[in-house]
Amino acid sequence: MFGTQVRGVVEDDFNPRRRRTLWNTPAASMPTTTHTIRYSTPRKGHANAHQLLAKFEDLYGFMVEGNVDDVNVLNDVRERMREQGRVWWALEASKGANWYLQPRISSNGGSEGVISVTSLKLSVLTNTITLRRLIRKGVPPVLRPKVWLSVSGAAKKRSTVPETYYDELIRATEGKTTPATLQIDHDLPRTFPCHSWLNSEEGQASLRRVLVGYSFRDSEVGYCQGLNYVAALLLLVMKTEEDAFWMLAVLLENVLVNDCYTDNLSGCHVEQRVFKDLLAKKCPRIAAHLEAMGFDVSLVATEWFLCLFSKTLPSETTLRVWDVLFNEGAKVLFHVALAIFKMREDDLLRIQHIGDVIDILQTTAHHLYDPDELLTFAFDKIGSMTTNTITKERKKQETVVMAELDQRIRRLSSLKMDG
Repeated sequence: MFGTQVRGVVEDDFNPRRRRTLWNTPAASMPTTTHTIRYSTPRKGHANAHQLLAKFEDLYGFMVEGNVDDVNVLNDVRERMREQGRVWWALEASKGANWYLQPRISSNGGSEGVISVTSLKLSVLTNTITLRRLIRKGVPPVLRPKVWLSVSGAAKKRSTVPETYYDELIRATEGKTTPATLQIDHDLPRTFPCHSWLNSEEGQASLRRVLVGYSFRDSEVGYCQGLNYVAALLLLVMKTEEDAFWMLAVLLENVLVNDCYTDNLSGCHVEQRVFKDLLAKKCPRIAAHLEAMGFDVSLVATEWFLCLFSKTLPSETTLRVWDVLFNEGAKVLFHVALAIFKMREDDLLRIQHIGDVIDILQTTAHHLYDPDELLTFAFDKIGSMTTNTITKERKKQETVVMAELDQRIRRLSSLKMDG
């Protein structure tokens, strides 16, 4: 997934199921996981301890490879997450186990519980502010499934259909072949092939059911490459197919911009144009330098937005981004993408070759083991970007993108007629 990650062996109890949830909320603090760290000795003449390579498995079954500095960063991150876990458990003790499931003001443009301004209670406002601050600091892994289902609106979406909806949908798809199922079958072996469970027969069958099920739920989207990585990581976090399915549904239908994954990828094209404009506004020196070089930011940003950074960032960093994404909406993707550029501003301004730009950005992203460092840049250094501002920018770019797509279709039709 994640650049420097290689084959790993998952824990014996790692096994997402159709319906059975495996996580149990601990009574006191964050769960501690043991990691077997293997060090590779540097070649002769390179005895610097910082060059030692360490390999160990993360919480989600990926093997991470980094140097000693990376290991120290990850240990610090793990300790901060344990401390953050204690904060969540303390709030559960004082506010109740499901305090964050209560009606609140939604951060991504809507509201849960349909709370009007006139009926807004101070306790609701306080919980909303508290939850937003907590989520930006990270959701404890054991609470992620429940918190994500709540703050994203996935639980509410699932409650509008019969309990048997997912099982009936999967039964209805059995034995059917469509262009979407053919592409899914082609992509399954290529989805995080170094992950032991995802590369197993059971793992691929589980991922296939989620992807095929959604392709039948929304035939307009069907299936688009990139969704396989998103759905796979959702499975690893949510632990059940059904929960992963509903998280995928709310992601595509409510959280992200429309048409990101349709045949013409119009929504993705719009997001790329919006990102280019935001880069010019937030990082003008970088944007001007890259434009002078003839570098198109979509060379790196397209995969970032389609895969939601799941192929780019280390696993826990990706999931910290998703914590905020499900609570605050798609604007988070712009914050994070801009932050990756901003973090390497000095280096980017020095280079003159397009290949070097790609190398710097990819290397930086692959080694962002400290989620707090990235998210601090994303929100404190980049500055505020309201959902309304981004929505206005999207509307402006939609007109341009649709005109270009229409022109392309006409040109292709003309060529066919001439042929």
